[in-house]
Formats: sequence, structure tokens, C-alpha cells
Amino acid sequence: MSTIPSQAKSKQLRACLLCSIIQHPMDFRKNGCPNCEEIMQMKGSPDRIGVCTTTYYDGIIAVIDTETSWVARWQRTSKYVRGMYAVRVKGRVPEDVEAELESRGIKYRPRDQTDQD
Repeated sequence: MSTIPSQAKSKQLRACLLCSIIQHPMDFRKNGCPNCEEIMQMKGSPDRIGVCTTTYYDGIIAVIDTETSWVARWQRTSKYVRGMYAVRVKGRVPEDVEAELESRGIKYRPRDQTDQD
């Protein structure tokens, strides 16, 4: 489960480019991404956090019950942990992450809402 950052830290928040969860950079550094750490590998790596997250995002959604939330289904976050998610995230994951997703048979969908179903 992700934590809700204090307002004092809100200007420093970053969104994961793959799952769009919003956390403080120290949370990404300490724990990695709670949804996609296996692929993103941000834990303990400030450089990796810099390329796998962004401060450019629009809107925030607090997801409490991931399985029954229609908003979580709409945002494609229903299989993720509870937490705060960006509605739209500007940027793309690094090429190595896209290649890893492709090798696992997972279609990458950017979180900027340009790839609509």
C-alpha cells in the first residue's frame, strides 16, 4: 500500500511512467514502485527514478478499493495497490522497459491518454 504524502512534500511528488502511482522520490528510492518494481527497478537508484518517473502529470485520483472502483478500471489501475494515481502522465518509459514489456508479451500503453482503447 502506498502512503499519502504530506502537503509540505506535494511539490516534490513524482508519478511512475508505467503505472502512474504518485509518490515522493524518497519513497521510490526506499521501496521502489509498489506496482511495477520488478520491471522498473527504481529501488535505491536516483538515476533510475529520474528516467522512470516524472513531475509532469495532470489530476490525482485516490484509489481506496481497487477491485470495485469504476475509476480504477477506467484508469487501468484496478490490479494495482491502493494509493494516489495521476489521471494523465506526460512521458514514456525508457526503451529498456519497453523492450522488457514486449518480451513478456505485455502491450505498453503510455499514461498520457494518447493510446485510447
